[in-house]
Amino acid sequence: MKMPKNNVYTVSRLNGEVRQLLEGELGKIWLNAEISNFSAPGSGHWYLTLKDNFAQIRSAMFKGRNRSVTFKPVNGQQVLVKGSISVYEPRGDYQLIIESMLPAGDGLLAQQYEALKMKLAAEGLFAADTKRSLPKNIQKIGVITSATGAAIKDVLHVLARRDSSIEVIIYPTQVQGASAAKSICEAIQIANARQEVDVLLLTRGGGSLEDLWCFNNEDLANEIYNSALPVVSAVGHEVDTTISDYVADVRAPTPSAGAELLSQDAENKSEKLAIFISRLKQSWQHYQLKTEQRIGSLENRLHRQDPKRKLEQFQQSFDEMQIRLNAALNARLHDAALKQQNLSHRLNQQSPKHRLTLESKRLDYLTARLHEGIKGKLSDVEMRLKNSAHQLETVSPLATLSRGYSITQDEAGKVLLRSKDTQVGATITTRLLDGELKSTVI
Repeated sequence: MKMPKNNVYTVSRLNGEVRQLLEGELGKIWLNAEISNFSAPGSGHWYLTLKDNFAQIRSAMFKGRNRSVTFKPVNGQQVLVKGSISVYEPRGDYQLIIESMLPAGDGLLAQQYEALKMKLAAEGLFAADTKRSLPKNIQKIGVITSATGAAIKDVLHVLARRDSSIEVIIYPTQVQGASAAKSICEAIQIANARQEVDVLLLTRGGGSLEDLWCFNNEDLANEIYNSALPVVSAVGHEVDTTISDYVADVRAPTPSAGAELLSQDAENKSEKLAIFISRLKQSWQHYQLKTEQRIGSLENRLHRQDPKRKLEQFQQSFDEMQIRLNAALNARLHDAALKQQNLSHRLNQQSPKHRLTLESKRLDYLTARLHEGIKGKLSDVEMRLKNSAHQLETVSPLATLSRGYSITQDEAGKVLLRSKDTQVGATITTRLLDGELKSTVI
């Protein structure tokens, strides 16, 4: 058979090219899976298996990445991870190199949030040149929020303190739950149809990502973007950022700050500065989103050529050998412990101490039986004694006397059975239970 001159691969070359092919084709992916076989050796890297009901994939998260994880992964935990597919060349196994990890519940919301943010940014909904300026002389403010929430109270309090002449029209709506986004969209549509206010303030108090989720809705983002009235978004606390903040004309960090932004007083210059800073932040965020996209693409290309990947492969190989060594040592120690335990057991079986223990138990058993026999014998003697005493007591004259009877005797001590056995004037003795009575027959 003639050997081909070209395309003759070594195993190392083949695995290396497969790794480059996988890393180049798929890029970064998100994966929702369950953790198993989690291992954290002394190097600081994490090795684990991600699985579902039908398949599994080996994974690695190196210490430069896992330091940003805010929880300790455990076997059986459901997580959402972001990473890239690679090949562990020494073994020829394909694996996932993890870059970020989140608990599944929070992670899914965060992923959906990031995906929608990137989508809307690409569509231009966050662009700074589409933002409308706020009216200079605001007379009427439309507030879109819950009519019973804390946010409306804060807004009304600030407006009353700063400029009581401003008229407030409330468009009550839900601000939490499955139907909240639709309710807010309808409120914006009503306000635009009536054209009775100068600006809209979309607001609610703080909460978790899940609580504020209705403000991360694509339909709501388009409704804000297409609104004829300028929209100020003041959702949550200062650390909370929602999609409605990005697409609104102006973002305020809190409901109170939104009210201050829309009212005029002696600090009007600082408020204009706040508006400028807010728009500058929005422009920066838009620029940052585009930069992140470009950096992500460049990072993916650099990642495929990075010599650090080879070092990570060596580190993973070293960790794997260390794990196998520890497992072998533990197995040897376990076998030695079992052997020592068996020898100790055999020695105990041949020890006179065991025989002495058995004889001691036998002596205790015989002693107990002797005590029980003596106790039973004494009990029988006591029972016979009681029976004899009872029989003796039954035939005793004293027993008869105790039942109310008496014995009468003449002077000679003869028991009188009939009245004719004595004479008038004779002295008789009547014996009772507690003594005698002397009587004279008349």
